[in-house]
Amino acid sequence: QVRLVESGGGLVQAGGSLRLSCAASGSTFSNSRLAWFRQAPGKEREFVSAINWSGGRTYSADSVKGRFTISMNKEKKITVFLQMNTVKPEDTAVYYCAAGSVYSEAYKDFEYAYWGQGTQVTVSS
Repeated sequence: QVRLVESGGGLVQAGGSLRLSCAASGSTFSNSRLAWFRQAPGKEREFVSAINWSGGRTYSADSVKGRFTISMNKEKKITVFLQMNTVKPEDTAVYYCAAGSVYSEAYKDFEYAYWGQGTQVTVSS
């Protein structure tokens, strides 16, 4: 059974940095894409960034390009990271890790079958 556990959220000042981690287990993930989504209060969940298991191709939302970087560590424990730099108050949200098929649409949340519980990120101005 696929399990995704996020960590690393917290309170950070605008302009600062934060690194989120997602520990993934329960699958080989060989045909998978792992992604980060976020949901701010009163708003719909939105795509942030994704990475393919094989090949490492990455995808990012325009709102975070040049500021956020997704990466993955496959050694021992499978971990997906989201390095968040130059954060803004509008980055405040619950951040979710998700896993889905590499053959599906990368930007659509309904394409992802597995989700973590989320980690809160709050950016103060």
